[in-house]
Amino acid sequence: MLGDIEEKRVFRSKKELMTCLSIMSMWKKFQYKVFKSNTSFIVVRCVHPSCSWRVRANKLIESEYWMVTKHVDKHTCPTDFKTTRRRQATSWVVGECIKRRFINPGRVFRPRDVMDDMKQRYGVELSYSVAWRGRECAYENLRLGTPDQSYNLLPGYLHMLMQTNPGSVVNLEVTDGNKFQYLFIAFAASIQGFSYCRPVISIDATHLKGKYRGVLFTVVCHDANQQIFPLAIGVGDSENDAAWTWFLKRVKDVFGENPALVIVSDRHRSIRSAVEEAFPRAFHGICIYHILNNLKMKFKSKNKELEQHYIAAAKAYNLQEFHVLFYTLCSAVPGAKEYLESVGLDRWTRSHAPCRRYNIMTTNISESFNAVLVKVRELPITAFVNEVRLLCQRWFQQRRTKANGCSSRMSMDVEKKLEERRDRAQTMDVICADQYTFDVVDGERNYCVDMALWTCTCRKFQLDQLPCDHVLAVVRKTQYDPYDLCSLYYTREFWCETYRGVIQPIPHISSWVVPPPISTFQLNPPDVRTFAGRRRKRRLPSMGEELTTPKCSRCKGKGHNRATCQNPIALRQSEPGPSLLSPIAGASSATELGHQTDPSPSMPPPIAAATAPPA
Repeated sequence: MLGDIEEKRVFRSKKELMTCLSIMSMWKKFQYKVFKSNTSFIVVRCVHPSCSWRVRANKLIESEYWMVTKHVDKHTCPTDFKTTRRRQATSWVVGECIKRRFINPGRVFRPRDVMDDMKQRYGVELSYSVAWRGRECAYENLRLGTPDQSYNLLPGYLHMLMQTNPGSVVNLEVTDGNKFQYLFIAFAASIQGFSYCRPVISIDATHLKGKYRGVLFTVVCHDANQQIFPLAIGVGDSENDAAWTWFLKRVKDVFGENPALVIVSDRHRSIRSAVEEAFPRAFHGICIYHILNNLKMKFKSKNKELEQHYIAAAKAYNLQEFHVLFYTLCSAVPGAKEYLESVGLDRWTRSHAPCRRYNIMTTNISESFNAVLVKVRELPITAFVNEVRLLCQRWFQQRRTKANGCSSRMSMDVEKKLEERRDRAQTMDVICADQYTFDVVDGERNYCVDMALWTCTCRKFQLDQLPCDHVLAVVRKTQYDPYDLCSLYYTREFWCETYRGVIQPIPHISSWVVPPPISTFQLNPPDVRTFAGRRRKRRLPSMGEELTTPKCSRCKGKGHNRATCQNPIALRQSEPGPSLLSPIAGASSATELGHQTDPSPSMPPPIAAATAPPA
């Protein structure tokens, strides 16, 4: 037990000794006071003057270690001297007792929960202020110091990151007075793995929720198995032109500019100007759902048909299908044609895009990555970066194991998609025109497939680089191998190569070896205007965004989910069965036999079915 004290026991510091004494006193329900203390020894006694319990510890020579030299483990104080409020239950001791509760950044542990936990474990009654300060001390112990101290630790952490992960790129920008301004991080494993991913990236920004706020910039893409592959993160003061331009220039320096590169984002003005400056040759596509929200807001429309026609038109593969859907959309919403054309048809439609967007028509992968970090964004800057590294390290290891265990030629998601398309291709008729050209009849329509040019008139084959239903119908009638018709980006080999790199762990801060130029550098937090009251944690909804209220599957209530439900559940009303005191079915009652029954005073009345109070 952490609170056990015995002679010859050695502690790493005086603080660890005092923590052990405090926890032991709470556990064994007594109080002590410091009788003598200096830099070389300490003597503590029980607070009762006639009690013989005492502990003496000395500091070891030329060391920071302390050893218990004397321990009288016998209390002679009266038993009624004990109290539920103990002087040793200070805020820093409470923080040491509860810090294991906060290993998970998403754990919600309120001061009231701290009070209940200390009462159940140690029988100590805390005030609300002590519980709150104890929780803050636990945060500091596990989250690499206070928000101010975290900025000072950041240069040393970044140095250790580059030492343990060679090839990683880190950029730290400061202003006058060594105040934090920008941060960019790209792990070496992400840089190596991007070469085996489709050249379509999604960029987005979200707000940090710590004391000094800031904005988190993210760049992600899809791997061969349609999972999120993080490329780089950045931290800036706000979402403005200077911050976005600085961040995207760092992205270009690290990952280069592929001629077929597609960047997908929302319509933020700063993003558009930054992309034009940093990636002048890349195609900049717009998230279709952001345009949909703007469309709803601009025309004050909540028509479901508007959303259906717009999404179908944006995802259409060929121009003929697009024009039909676009005409229907513009007929239902006057003015929508001018607005959507002003945005640029090539920016939000798949059929007009000059480059392949594959299946990435939205910024959902960026939004999902930000959602995973929703609790982590409340941490101080160094703890936040460390949690992002841990997340990426865990993802890489899990997906590396999954990819190496895959036995098919394609990734698991692509195999499932091809199987679904094969099933649909079974009902199609194939008419051969020559060695390479085929006519595929799909219901009332026919499609032309050219196996020499790898084209189909539905255009799914060309744009997704995967065999469509019609191509698989031709494969069924010919000797073509369907896997040879898939892009290398979907293969198992590329999937394994994507996660071949390893994100290495970083040792504890006590084991860091940082050279003097970095260890002596004092990084100060940025200048941020702070406001009174609690900081906002829930984001403001975007323009035109419809917020959905969660519904609990346990109590059927709204505003929470099953994991956080605290409502009592009403007992089910069972069907009434025969009572122990009721006549047996088929037997004649006393009334039916003509006898008058008198209720016996000793016999209790029939027990009524219990009903639970309403939830």
